[in-house]
This record gives sequence, C-alpha cells and structure tokens, in this order.
Amino acid sequence: MRITTILAAGAAFVFISAASAQEQPATPPTGSAPTAPSAQPAQPTIQSVSIVDIKELPEATQTQVNEVVAKTSEADLQKLRSTVDATPQVKSALEAKGMSSAQVVAFSMGNNGVLTLITKKPG
Repeated sequence: MRITTILAAGAAFVFISAASAQEQPATPPTGSAPTAPSAQPAQPTIQSVSIVDIKELPEATQTQVNEVVAKTSEADLQKLRSTVDATPQVKSALEAKGMSSAQVVAFSMGNNGVLTLITKKPG
C-alpha cells in the first residue's frame, strides 16, 4: 500500500473541506439565487478512518513523514488536531484505539474516501 503523506497546511485544506461539507446546510437560505456548479473537483468525503502508528510504516516512509513533520509548524499541527477533534467520526476512531488528536502527526486522504491518520506515541 502506498501511503502519501500530506501534512497540516496543505493537507488540512482537504481535511477541513471534508469536515466542513458535513456542516453545510442542505437547503440554501431563502432569497438566494442558484449558483452555477463550481469548476473545482469535489472533495472526497470520509468513508472510513484508518489509524497507523509511524513505527508500523516502512522505514523509508517513516523517514519521509519525519522530514515533513520536522518542517511543520506547531500552529499547523494544532490546526490539524483541532480539526480531528471537531470531526466526530475521526475523533471516535482515535478514541476506539485509545488515542487522542495529540498523537496525530500527519494524515492522508485518498480519493476513495479512506482517511489515514499517522500517529506517534509519546516517548
């Protein structure tokens, strides 16, 4: 399985978009004019959540993840973790594994709707 690591700033957009899509009202407010469909491709919605500890990844992938994490600001990690906490499906998947958003260091969102969270245990 090929895991593409996407972190905070760039990837948070996809994650936040997927979470925000769940919060949008189903009907437009009264008095608004219909809009033309946007040219942007639809963001995948979360179909399932997979949680992988960084130590379970191949060594080369671990190195890539660690390099990207080292370049990620604490503010970006906090945004990622806040988004995880604000998304019930994702938060409950972490809790089911006895983990919290504080252990999430990266994620990957596949076009098939599989959200993979990469975690790192403290210590």
